[in-house]
Amino acid sequence: MTDGPLAALLDREAVCDMLYRFAEALDLRDWALYRSVFADEVEIDYTSYRPGARSVMRAEDWVARGRARIDPLDATQHSMSNPRVTVDGDTATCTMYIEAQHVLTRDGIKAQYLIGGRYVDRLIRIGGEWKITAVTLQVRWNLGDPTVVGL
Repeated sequence: MTDGPLAALLDREAVCDMLYRFAEALDLRDWALYRSVFADEVEIDYTSYRPGARSVMRAEDWVARGRARIDPLDATQHSMSNPRVTVDGDTATCTMYIEAQHVLTRDGIKAQYLIGGRYVDRLIRIGGEWKITAVTLQVRWNLGDPTVVGL
C-alpha cells in the first residue's frame, strides 16, 4: 500500500472492518467467517472476564471454544464502537468499546447477560489483508445472569 493520508484512512477502515466481521461472525454463528478474521496463532487475554483465561493458541482451537460457548445460546449481539486505530507498517492496534448481549431460554424463561468494556486487538497484514493476532477483553461492567455463558 502507498504511504500518505489516503493509505492511513484505508488501513484504518480495513482494520475496523475486520473487527466488525469478528462480532458479526459470532452473532451469526458463521464459524468460517470467524476463523477468517484470525492469523493462524492468536494470543487471547480474557482474564478480566474469567480469571486464568490467557493463552496463545491455534486459531482453530479458539474458534472451537467460541463455538462451544455461543452455539447453545438463543442469541448474542456484540456491538462495537469508538474505534481507535494505530497502524505501524504491517502491524496495527485497535481499541474499541464493546457491549455483548447473551440470551438463553431456560424452562421457558429468558435469561440475559450483558458485558460492557473494551477490546484491545493487535493485527498483522498478511497477503494484503488484516488478521487478528491478539485479543484482550477488558470488562468494565456486567449486568444479568453470568450463568448464561457458563460462568
